[in-house]
Amino acid sequence: MPIVTIVVLVAAVIVVMMMIKIVPQQQAVIVERLGRYHRTMEAGMHILIPFVDRVAYRTYLTEAVLDIPPQVCITKDNVQVTVDGVLFYRVIDPKAASYGVSSYEFAIIQLAQTTLRSEIGKIDLDKTFEEREHINNAVVMSIDSATQPWGVKVLRYEIKTINPPKDVLDAMEKQMRAEREKRAKILESEGTRDSLINNAEGRKQDVIKQSEANRQLQINQAQGQADAILSISKATADGIRAVAQALNETGGRDAAALKVAEEYVKQLGNMATNSDLLIVPSNVNDMSGVIASAFGVFDRVRTQQSSK
Repeated sequence: MPIVTIVVLVAAVIVVMMMIKIVPQQQAVIVERLGRYHRTMEAGMHILIPFVDRVAYRTYLTEAVLDIPPQVCITKDNVQVTVDGVLFYRVIDPKAASYGVSSYEFAIIQLAQTTLRSEIGKIDLDKTFEEREHINNAVVMSIDSATQPWGVKVLRYEIKTINPPKDVLDAMEKQMRAEREKRAKILESEGTRDSLINNAEGRKQDVIKQSEANRQLQINQAQGQADAILSISKATADGIRAVAQALNETGGRDAAALKVAEEYVKQLGNMATNSDLLIVPSNVNDMSGVIASAFGVFDRVRTQQSSK
């Protein structure tokens, strides 16, 4: 094969390769024709005219992360703090991103830093940690409005660290330590107070319970004594009632006389046995007289009761 043919074949292959352009997914390619913008090629296979069309810019359409370098910001109360962050964005118009600004990433970093300094300057140091979300939203809104002509959409911004000076950190640490000690003392005093209250309440309840127990004991004892007296009274009344009924029956008085005589003799025997002094009635041999006297007393009492 002649060399000329080989050269022609190689040249043809090179031309074909230059004509065919494959764009990967989530990428966009800006094509210029004779130095001017011609079209934007998206994912897929495309045909270019060799030596006339050229790939000028390649843009990634995926969400990108941009690190915002640390910078010194001055708060509203004139304290210098070092703040850095991270920004998330996406290219939505490859043509505007390619021709709208020379470097949209550099421009976004500068806008983020200036906006952050402005927002930090509006708040005091003590509130910088509390107002992170507000600062993040303010930075996103400010940058997003500025990057719209560049075909870039800012999605979110997050502050990574806020570093105050060492002397400010020492003062903040002392303040936090004092606050913790204050809370600890308050909690300790509240615990002591609750303990004293609980102990006093316990003693109060104990005294109340003891007084109630003593009261119930006295009530029970009085009730027992009353029941005992009532039982004795009922038994005595029943006994007297039985004696009275027996006396009214046939032979009752003879039985009572016999019982009185037995008790009389028994008591005389006890007196003679257990006492150093012996008392002898004058009519000790007149048993019938003693019994008659006892029944006489009984009859007089019954007569008085009947007259009432």
